Amino acid sequence: MAYPLFVGAVFRAFLCACLIAVVPIAASAAPYAAMVVDARSGKVLHSRNADTQLHPASLTKMMTLYVVFDAIEKGELSLDTKILISRKAAAEPPSKLGLKAGSRIQLRYLIRAAAVKSANDAATALGEAVSGSEAAFARRMTRMAKAMGMSKTTFKNAHGLTESGHLSTARDMTTLGRHLFYDFPEYYNLFSRRSTSAGIKTVNNTNRRLLGAYRGADGIKTGYTRAAGYNLVASAERGNERVIATVFGGRSTAWRNARVAELLDMGFERAPTRVAVRKPSRPILTAEGATGTPGRVIRSSGLVTRTPRPRLRPIEQPAEEILIALQDGIADALATVVASDASTAAIAPQTTPKAVAVPVLTASLASGLVSAPRPRARNLVSLNSNAPAPESDTDDQVVVTRMSTSGGRHWAINVGRFTTRHEAEKMLLQTALVELGTLDEALRKIVRSSQGFEANFVGLSAETAELACRRLLAQNVNCLPVGPS
Repeated sequence: MAYPLFVGAVFRAFLCACLIAVVPIAASAAPYAAMVVDARSGKVLHSRNADTQLHPASLTKMMTLYVVFDAIEKGELSLDTKILISRKAAAEPPSKLGLKAGSRIQLRYLIRAAAVKSANDAATALGEAVSGSEAAFARRMTRMAKAMGMSKTTFKNAHGLTESGHLSTARDMTTLGRHLFYDFPEYYNLFSRRSTSAGIKTVNNTNRRLLGAYRGADGIKTGYTRAAGYNLVASAERGNERVIATVFGGRSTAWRNARVAELLDMGFERAPTRVAVRKPSRPILTAEGATGTPGRVIRSSGLVTRTPRPRLRPIEQPAEEILIALQDGIADALATVVASDASTAAIAPQTTPKAVAVPVLTASLASGLVSAPRPRARNLVSLNSNAPAPESDTDDQVVVTRMSTSGGRHWAINVGRFTTRHEAEKMLLQTALVELGTLDEALRKIVRSSQGFEANFVGLSAETAELACRRLLAQNVNCLPVGPS
């Protein structure tokens, strides 16, 4: 009887071993989904299971970075802000930068680590820096997704590790890729860096194989977990054409990259050579209300269209005693003048002094005694002018100049990019009227690039640039401080 029992025990052990070996394989078999769009128009060129909700893995960090870029634009924090690393952030599993709890690191290095290395500890630290906690940041990410039209996306964390309810689709992630490219072009180059300094060390791009193998590829983000499989949102540009391809549920890195390359080739074949660029509308983020419903609008566009004329300061009438004293003083002064004229007439008899009547000082006359503002000097000399100074009868000349960029004034602020120079000049003028306190001495500068005309105020200190942006953002005017390069 012992032999059959032994055989049965061995068989059960063998069966359990087989089940243990099969479970990880089944768990890693994620559903496949794909999508290709013309990035210029947003037209879908190919899709498969594009609306199936799946685990996005580290594609989540695309939204993490988008929300951080938006927070920087609003003046909530800057690239130089030093972030305190929490125990929660430091304890995140790999991939990670290796941050230590209690240490501080500049925001710019956390952004690089999340974008290039896909570091989970950096992503959590970014979320806590913006919203105070990762949970609050995840809710903000979800609200931003809904504002973009990503209707089937819900975020539960900032890094993308598998969590119940943390889901997205190939269509939604493709939409997010377009927004990253068009809404924050100044940061988009991060996704094409093969390696970069993350402060405490140099990190390599998780997407460097595709970036090096596919002509024109310049981003965007990889992702992998056992539940999600191998994911990738890739963008490439050739000539005037740009396409974005998304893959969910790849079997391996090589298989995923090969499939994405096929999809990009398909996109370039099907995309027209010339097409009107239709940039996606910037999302309007709503604040989370007390019940979790959308509340007030945080972002809105528009400038103050008119500046009301300030009221005149009321003129206080002098007391009666002062009026009498002033009247006596004027009478004495006039009498002295008459006596002086009389003595002059004795020396020069050809001139006959005229009698001067002493005026009676009234309240209306007293109001005129208030000192009027000095007239603008006629002789103006510019320090920046090479022309010779005009001749003058007096030695008193007023020197007029603008603040130079010396003395640490190497900062600037950007108030937008426009399709025409006229629009940029109009924005600079309107913004200067809105914020005279900080921009009165700044120089207005328009920089032309391949993407339009940049409207900038230059010649500011770091403190003045940040103060101006905070005050402009409070008036619903877009502003971005730009430090010296």
